[in-house]
Amino acid sequence: MLGWAIFCLILALIAAVLGFGGLAGTFVGFAKILFFVFVALFVISLAVNAFRGRGPPV
Repeated sequence: MLGWAIFCLILALIAAVLGFGGLAGTFVGFAKILFFVFVALFVISLAVNAFRGRGPPV
């Protein structure tokens, strides 16, 4: 998911350089949404792993 956010950001930069301001703004919006979803899922994953912990060695 972070890869998609970076991809959208690169597309936004290319669109901005080429003068497509509206398209660049749309891609930046997508990149921001994907980035925050990625961060939220990462934090949830860390919390679940911390609460679950590891069982005793077998």
